[in-house]
Amino acid sequence: MADSPLTTLNNGIQIPQLGFGVWRVSNEDSIPAVTKALEVGYRHIDTAALYRNEEGVGQAIRASGVPREEIFVTTKLWPTGFGRETALAGFEASLKRLDMEYVDLFLLHWPAPGRDLYVETWQALQKLLADDRVRALGVSNFAAAHLRRLVDGTDTTPVLNQVELHPTLTQADLRETHRELGIATEAWSPLGQSEDLRHPTIRQIAARVGRTPAQVVIRWHLQAGNVVIPKSTTPARIEENVDVFGFELSPEDVEAIEALDAGNRLGPDPEHFDG
Repeated sequence: MADSPLTTLNNGIQIPQLGFGVWRVSNEDSIPAVTKALEVGYRHIDTAALYRNEEGVGQAIRASGVPREEIFVTTKLWPTGFGRETALAGFEASLKRLDMEYVDLFLLHWPAPGRDLYVETWQALQKLLADDRVRALGVSNFAAAHLRRLVDGTDTTPVLNQVELHPTLTQADLRETHRELGIATEAWSPLGQSEDLRHPTIRQIAARVGRTPAQVVIRWHLQAGNVVIPKSTTPARIEENVDVFGFELSPEDVEAIEALDAGNRLGPDPEHFDG
């Protein structure tokens, strides 16, 4: 594997643009999956308290032989843990499960606007930066209005917003807001839960460039500037998904993929989901 490009976040920290996700991977299955990912060259692992696999992720990282400082680790706080006191306790619980001294990136998992706690939770988490328990703070699934409220009401802009993003949900307007505010875009469900891989346009491009549909879509994310975290528990697919640095899509291919946007949201709507 060629080394993943690095994206510099707004606080100067660098994150590998290609990472490995473990959503819907059991704690037990996360151990061989993360082990394989690290073996083939991934250096960015994304988990969350909700996934209930932080222990397995931490175990695989410790057993890998790769120095901890060479692996970028992200985890997330679920909205039921929001609030000034409970947020810090939630972070400590994640850190204990990972069995690490720090995490590289800690995210608010959803804004949960009905709870109306994300601003005060964000303010409470600044202590983690001051105490060097995290290297960066970000958010996940925040809409533009949620982001602007954080930026306008606090002293710290999120470094990154991790959102559902794939060829049939390109989030063009939200990505423009990210560019305006200096927030990196990270894509979860980057392959559209494999649905987008069956689209004729993706399959035609893949056939022409001699790559798989998954490799084409991951390459599109990279060329669009997105941080991207494909997930698999199948060793061959873990290897396939990281083999995306030996080719480029043409501007016409990129434009054709962008044109597939159909507002095809597969997960909850951040405006109405409270966790």
